[in-house]
Amino acid sequence: MSGPLSGVKVVDITTVVMGPYASQILGALGAEIIKIEAPEGDNTRHVGPMRNPGMGHMFLHLNRNKKSVVLDLKQPAGREAMLRLAQQADVLIYNVRPQAMARLKLSYDDIAAVNPRIIYVGAYGFSQDGPYAAKPAYDDLIQGMVGLPWLMQRSGAPEPRFVPATISDRIVGLHAVYAVTAALYHRERTGHGQFIEVPMFESMAHLILGDHFGGKTFEPPLGPAGYARVLAPYRKPFATKDGYLCLLIYNDKQWQNFFRLIGREDMYRDDPRFSSHTNRAHHIAEVNEFVAGQIKTRTTAEWLEALTGADIPGAAMNSIDDLINDPHFSATGFIKRAEHPSEGPVRTTAVPTKWSDSPPEFQRHAPRLGEHSFEVLRAAGYSESEIQTMRAAGVTKFTTN
Repeated sequence: MSGPLSGVKVVDITTVVMGPYASQILGALGAEIIKIEAPEGDNTRHVGPMRNPGMGHMFLHLNRNKKSVVLDLKQPAGREAMLRLAQQADVLIYNVRPQAMARLKLSYDDIAAVNPRIIYVGAYGFSQDGPYAAKPAYDDLIQGMVGLPWLMQRSGAPEPRFVPATISDRIVGLHAVYAVTAALYHRERTGHGQFIEVPMFESMAHLILGDHFGGKTFEPPLGPAGYARVLAPYRKPFATKDGYLCLLIYNDKQWQNFFRLIGREDMYRDDPRFSSHTNRAHHIAEVNEFVAGQIKTRTTAEWLEALTGADIPGAAMNSIDDLINDPHFSATGFIKRAEHPSEGPVRTTAVPTKWSDSPPEFQRHAPRLGEHSFEVLRAAGYSESEIQTMRAAGVTKFTTN
């Protein structure tokens, strides 16, 4: 194993997207990830398309770099095995509600009793200090609660809609990653483990309000909430003669160059709406409408050539197929082809960061359900006969080649 977290062992009791995304990144950073699954497996195993049952596309991308161990935590023997694994671990991460962990007798106090150095990370819907503590949460619910669908309509969509990506799950998953790594650093300095709460509602509100507190930043308010530039109706890809162009003309030099491109230097000089960053921000809707009218006059390729020459940031709007086949990724090797032991040829992404020392890298393919149950339980001190007894009782299951 390589990577900056090489030697760190993580017991991962997470499912669906948020938690598995976090633990997949920790695995790419070199940690050993022991994914605990119920006998029926993580739900994303069953989301197609897939070549084989239980190996859906979402599962493959969210669960690289992990070992799969099946444990029925509702059975006493499953809980005992869980405690034995936690005793040998550096981190335990879960994303069910804390009340469910308490019912399983796997609360922080239960785990810390067998391993006081454990970093115990709960990633779930809401801070446990508020009235929403026991409420369930999923990506769509959190998007709605922090105002993303409202913002979509406010900025020009015909009706409220969710961002078409599991953006809350993945952003909060990144919060969990930095929480784990910072807590490990703290433990190296102090010797102390700890409990960490990573709530979705607060984490996403932190992101959204960072943009949209607006005038309500101040007491008394200096205006309404909202960041006018990103809410402007024309803040969207601009239509060209033959497609769409993503464009951000931002600083004074870029605006001067843009007006030179269209032969209207006089507008920058004489029209106060365009003459300064403050004025452009105040008149952002009119500014964007003017730009939209200009962009319609040329093709996407013509604009990209002109903008590159004028040092103005612009890009063609990609489809997902365009993104997968982007020549930049071909050059950098970011999108890779690999041979999965059971699923055959697959495409996947590399680690996006680059390191001069201790580079993160691919460790292992997404596992079949229970692929490592025997291996991990044997390493935890169970005899072969004990494991077979657990298997017969439905406490565990494992894949045989």
